[in-house]
Amino acid sequence: QVQLVESGGGLVQPGGSLTLSCAASGRIFSDNVMGWYRRAPGKERELVADITISGRTNYQDSEKGRFTISRDNAKNTVYLQMNSLKPEDTAVYYCNLQQRLSENYWGQGTQVTVSS
Repeated sequence: QVQLVESGGGLVQPGGSLTLSCAASGRIFSDNVMGWYRRAPGKERELVADITISGRTNYQDSEKGRFTISRDNAKNTVYLQMNSLKPEDTAVYYCNLQQRLSENYWGQGTQVTVSS
C-alpha cells in the first residue's frame, strides 16, 4: 500500500506561480511513475504531467512551457512548478503513483484557484 500526501495548493492571481508537492510513503517499487492530474469544475480528470524514476517526463500539450514536473527519488517526492497561471488552470490537482503494472494510487487532492 502507498500513501500520497499533497501540499502547496491555494489561491493565486492570474500570471502568478505555485508549486505543488506530493510525498509518497509505503511499499514503493523502483518501476513507479509519479504524476499530477487535475479535475476542473464540470470536467473529467485529466493528466497534467508525469515523470518516471529515471526522469523522463510527459506533459499535457497545453501545459508545456508553463509547468515543470520534477522529483526527488531519495524523498519519494514529486513536484509541479506552475508558472503563468490562468483562470482555466483552476482545478483540484491530484497526485498519482503507478507501479507494478496494476497498482494505481491517488492523493486526496489539493485545490488550486487562479483568480483576481
